[in-house]
Amino acid sequence: MHVEQPHKSPVCFLFDNGSLRPASTLSLRVTARQLAAELGIEVRAVSLLHSSAVDVAGLGGQPAQLLEPALNEFLATQPEAEVVVLPLFFGPSGALTDYVPERLRALAKKFPQARLRLARRLVDPVETDNRIAQALADAVRRQVVTEKLLQPKIVLVDHGSPQRTVTAVRDFLGHQMQTLLADEVETVAVASMEKRAGPDYAFNDPLLAERLRTPPFDRGDVVVALQFLSPGRHAGPDGDVARICAEARQGRPELRTYLTETIASDQRVIAVLTDRYRQALRSLD
Repeated sequence: MHVEQPHKSPVCFLFDNGSLRPASTLSLRVTARQLAAELGIEVRAVSLLHSSAVDVAGLGGQPAQLLEPALNEFLATQPEAEVVVLPLFFGPSGALTDYVPERLRALAKKFPQARLRLARRLVDPVETDNRIAQALADAVRRQVVTEKLLQPKIVLVDHGSPQRTVTAVRDFLGHQMQTLLADEVETVAVASMEKRAGPDYAFNDPLLAERLRTPPFDRGDVVVALQFLSPGRHAGPDGDVARICAEARQGRPELRTYLTETIASDQRVIAVLTDRYRQALRSLD
């Protein structure tokens, strides 16, 4: 008599870009646990690059894993598995449009019985969904309350990207935040932390350092809203954005800057990740 084997649940690999700072991996693991609780499945936290070099002493003794070797190891033991590869990214970076799809195609050839799907990023400007902007706006509101600010100016800052479509996501979120915060702040503007040299990358402008030298953002209370999901070399308390703000304040006693927290553990981010997972899962059916 044939006994049908129980169907195994798909496994989700939640991945970020990676960082050499332990705080980034620890944040990713918190997000993975929140998502696992929401979905009722296993969610594995992995990174594209860098994180495997972090000292395990800063990671509770559990080494960080990278996406490709982690998938290889998993599929070697479960070659018929259903896997959703879920990006913790705001926009369509080169990693999502080129690198990861190439690696998944290579894995599909190596494990032809596996079913692999790459889920969508968090933000798509063709949609009206404003949940990520809500998370960013509430991070601003928390700073306003904590610092007892009155009608501050807001600068939404992202990393900066060689992809115009990624910068379009920053601009889209900035417009959404302007609407959400309209009566609570003086104005909302956008900036990039850094950019590549040359006119081809001018779409990233202005840089945060330039924005903080330009009226009206060169004086008064300015909340710098971090369009970063996890703390690390850029968005940590002693990171690049904090350094840029400190340098902008030098010689300008009339300028006061405040940084928001990163948002990866915000329940609206978890809700969007949940939707992205389920959308990808339907494509496996």
